[in-house]
Amino acid sequence: MLINTTYDVLPIVVIIFGFQFFVIRKPVANLKRVIAGFIYVLLGLSLFLSGLEQALFPLGRLMADQLTDPAFIYNGAEPGEHIVHWADYYWVYIFAFSTGFSTTIAEPALIAVAIKAHEVSAGAIGVWGLRIAVAIGVAFGITLGSYRIVSGLPIHYFIITGYIIVVIQTFFAPKIIVPLAYDSGGVTTSTVTVPLVAALGLGLAESVPGRNVLIDGFGLIAFASLFPIMSVMAYAQISEYMANRFK
Repeated sequence: MLINTTYDVLPIVVIIFGFQFFVIRKPVANLKRVIAGFIYVLLGLSLFLSGLEQALFPLGRLMADQLTDPAFIYNGAEPGEHIVHWADYYWVYIFAFSTGFSTTIAEPALIAVAIKAHEVSAGAIGVWGLRIAVAIGVAFGITLGSYRIVSGLPIHYFIITGYIIVVIQTFFAPKIIVPLAYDSGGVTTSTVTVPLVAALGLGLAESVPGRNVLIDGFGLIAFASLFPIMSVMAYAQISEYMANRFK
C-alpha cells in the first residue's frame, strides 16, 4: 500500500519541485520540513487507504446487507414470504440520513472552509451555520439517493431536476453565498464522507435485486455533491429573510 501511495503522490512532487527549480529557480524554503511533510502525507494516505479497504467499505456493505435483509425488515420472515416495498426500507433511510449528517459535520475540509469563510466575511457567515446547512443537504441527498436505489427510478431525473432548482436558486440567493454554495458540493466529497457514502451505495446496489453497482452505487455520491448546494443557498436565503423581517 505504501508503494502504491508513493506512485500516486510522485507526480505532485515532480510538478511542485519542477516548477520550483526550473521556473521560479529558487531553492525550496524549509526543505527538511517539506520533505518531512511529504513523508507524513505518504504514511497518512497509506494508513487511510488501508482503513478504507479493511474497515469502512466492508462495514458499509455489511450494514446495507443487514438493513435490507427481509428477515430483519419483517422480524424473522423467510425470503419469499413477503413482497418487499420501498417504504419497508425505512431503517435504510434513517441510517443514510444519520451517516450523511454525522460524516459531513466531521469533514475536515468543510471545517477548514467554514472557518475561512467566517474570517473573510467578517463574521457574516457563521461556522456552525454553514456546517449544519451543508450537513443537512448531504443527509437529505443521501437519503433521497438511497430511496432511488431501492425504488429503481432513473438517476438522471433526480440529477436534472436538482440542477434546475440550483440554477433557479442562484438568481435569488445572496450573491455572497453563491460561490461558497457551489464549492460546498466539492468540499463534501472529501476524505471522510466519500468512503462511507460509497460503501453504503455499493452495499445497497449489491443487496437490492436488479441494481447496477456502477450506476446505482457510485451514483449516490452525486446526490451528496448536489444537495449541499441547495441547502447552503436556502440557508442564506432564510437568514436574509429573517434579518430583513426583524429590522
